[in-house]
Amino acid sequence: MINRIKGILAAVENFQPKNIEEIEEFRLKYLSKKGLIPALFDDFRDVPVDQKKQIGAEINILKQKAIEKLNELKDSMSVTQEGKIDIDLTRPGDPIKIGSRHPLSIVRNEIIGIFTKLGFCVADGPEIEDDKHNFSLLNFPQNHPARDMQDTFFISPDMNVLLRTHTSSVQAHEMSELKPPIRSLSPGRVYRNEAISARAHCLFHQVEGLYVDKDVSFADMKQTLDYFAKEMFGEKTKTRLRPSYFPFTEPSAEMDVSCSLCGGKGCNVCKGTGWLEILGCGMVDPNVFIATGIDPKIYSGFAFGMGIERITMLKYGIKDLRLFFENDIRFLNQFTAAI
Repeated sequence: MINRIKGILAAVENFQPKNIEEIEEFRLKYLSKKGLIPALFDDFRDVPVDQKKQIGAEINILKQKAIEKLNELKDSMSVTQEGKIDIDLTRPGDPIKIGSRHPLSIVRNEIIGIFTKLGFCVADGPEIEDDKHNFSLLNFPQNHPARDMQDTFFISPDMNVLLRTHTSSVQAHEMSELKPPIRSLSPGRVYRNEAISARAHCLFHQVEGLYVDKDVSFADMKQTLDYFAKEMFGEKTKTRLRPSYFPFTEPSAEMDVSCSLCGGKGCNVCKGTGWLEILGCGMVDPNVFIATGIDPKIYSGFAFGMGIERITMLKYGIKDLRLFFENDIRFLNQFTAAI
């Protein structure tokens, strides 16, 4: 019986089909209920007891080889009598669904594209930061509310290691490690201890920009941000700056753009004002320059920051922030053509 098994094994291994019909004949001959291999199992009952272990193992190996051979043949392309690949070129192709980028990725890339035209370079930094780069170097006083447990996710018991609350921490690294001129853009995820709602989330995304050089003025900042607003929301977009306060800039301002949904006439989205706030900005505070080793008597600069979620909501008319994080395919499919 061993010779019989070896003969079938050799035939299986040497089998080369000439067409797809012969593959089916191979299956019927060796693996069907009336095939040669099942017949070996039927004859196995007559094998002497002292040979059952050896012959049983040989039959199992043969069956496995035959199955592997059949699967290999099925996976390969069918072959015609002439040895050419048999492909029906008139047969419809498999339907492939067009994917889409996440709306936050679309807007993030658009923002980066606008500022790289102005010479800004993309910079990256750690999401797990220390107090020095997230707060101290950016002129946050020790009693600032942002340092409280209810606003920040602290990791270490001494409150020195935390999840960054803004991508300004990347700018702190750059000003500490690089020499001016610096013109950088820092996109990334940030974390704040806030209740999740239609307008707030504990995880969101920011893009912050920094420009440091000699003779940089407030007018340079205004011109830069006005260019960004027109590129992002349309040439007819109007902008305005309102006085504000940030620890790391002085003077500071918040920038509004005219509401694109109502054309500045007033609607529910802009609360009847005709304006929508999109970012905060200002001239880098001299204390920040001193803390990071830059001479404020020689250099000046401006910084700005915006939430990508807010820009996306304004651009596409999205009213619930939570939609960005729910992975609802019905929501994401709407951005297939926006890549």
